[in-house]
Amino acid sequence: MNQDHLNHLYQAYLKIAPLWEGSNVFDLEQLALPELSESYFDRKIVGRLRLGQLAEQFAFQELSALPNYEMLSENIQIQHNKHTLGELDALIKVHGTPIHLEIVYKFYVYDSNSGSQELDRWIGPNRKDSLMEKLTKLKDKQLPLLYSEESANRLKALGLEAYNFQQQVLFKGQLFVPIDKDISFKLLNKNCVSGVFYKKHQLQSLTNCRFFLPTKLDWFLEPRADVEWMDYEAFTTKTKELLNEHRSPLFWVDTGEQLSKAFLVWW
Repeated sequence: MNQDHLNHLYQAYLKIAPLWEGSNVFDLEQLALPELSESYFDRKIVGRLRLGQLAEQFAFQELSALPNYEMLSENIQIQHNKHTLGELDALIKVHGTPIHLEIVYKFYVYDSNSGSQELDRWIGPNRKDSLMEKLTKLKDKQLPLLYSEESANRLKALGLEAYNFQQQVLFKGQLFVPIDKDISFKLLNKNCVSGVFYKKHQLQSLTNCRFFLPTKLDWFLEPRADVEWMDYEAFTTKTKELLNEHRSPLFWVDTGEQLSKAFLVWW
């Protein structure tokens, strides 16, 4: 991927807000980020990265560009007898305060049938993960890893002490709500709503529209007009196999009046 396109993705990443502010979700403290006036992604990416890994690189670039934010170490592998226990995403200093930071970037759709509480209802579009699962993993596994004996030894080699660190998260995401329901939620940032999701039978309202299926890494982006659009028939043909494989694609849609992004879910 060329550097200009990486920077285009990075600029889109910067525009997405954290999923919440403060510590009002699961007592997980979001890192407070001032707005960047200007930042260009100039890191060199070796090999192919998944979307979540690329989001980490974008976060490292953003943090490095902020005044009074200092990167101490990143992607610290914690091992026991050559077995990897996990990874500390980043150790940083903010105004001189050491912070262990876990970085997350997710896409969630709101399924009112997935639980009785608001946080239960945000699930991955393929129904293979959920917000609650990720919050629980952060709380019970990823953040406590800092205080393991193996982490203490690893940090000591870096001249650092685990118990000097506060722990925070940088949890960004894009949220998608049902096309056929008005929903309300209180805990997550409404500015993170990026679009809607459709079930297969609901696509009939879009028969006169044009469609585009971005690559996975381009899910960061907002829709733009200069792409190779396809008509409804071509789109439904192309997505049929994905749905049969229980894969829910993100797509762009051009109604003739506006461009928007949405998920087509298989379930």
